[in-house]
Amino acid sequence: MSASDPRGAAAAGAAASAVRVVLERCRTAGARVVAIDGPSGSGKSTLADALLRAWPGPAPELVRLDDVYPGWNGLEPAGAAVAHELVARHARGAVGRWGRWDWAAERVASIERSRPGRVLIVEGCGAFAATAPVETLAVWVEASPRVRKRRALERDAGAFDPYWDLWERQWRRYVARTAPARRADVRVRVADD
Repeated sequence: MSASDPRGAAAAGAAASAVRVVLERCRTAGARVVAIDGPSGSGKSTLADALLRAWPGPAPELVRLDDVYPGWNGLEPAGAAVAHELVARHARGAVGRWGRWDWAAERVASIERSRPGRVLIVEGCGAFAATAPVETLAVWVEASPRVRKRRALERDAGAFDPYWDLWERQWRRYVARTAPARRADVRVRVADD
């Protein structure tokens, strides 16, 4: 992304604006948990990274649900596990934990621990369900279906291609069951590029 690329400059400006809004909402609400949810390829990880870079004071802990999903059918199981084992414990001031998934070996590779005291950011498809047990600043990121699919498939260099439809079906069930966009405190719309 460069200043001479008007689309890149516009995207950078939109991301910076979204980060400012989220930081201000966190400050005024005293948020200790931030959830960044939205469909695959919408820009959730990019926003989470920008938020971490801009965060004033001690950096929050970022948990990416892509590291937690137990395989391609794991959207809902990951949300339930993170809600119970990480987020609820974090809210009580206890050490939380989550399983880091090894996609190649198709098994949990390690158990990660999360010490209380830092702001927790949970980013990924299903993040609102994963943070449901506690007061959360809910950030919804969306983009057009065409942009989402192109970005998601390019990002994973072909690894996601055979699973796109499977993941989209899970995503649609999650949306139909929970209507997550309605819970959003902040909405970010990624422009078509």
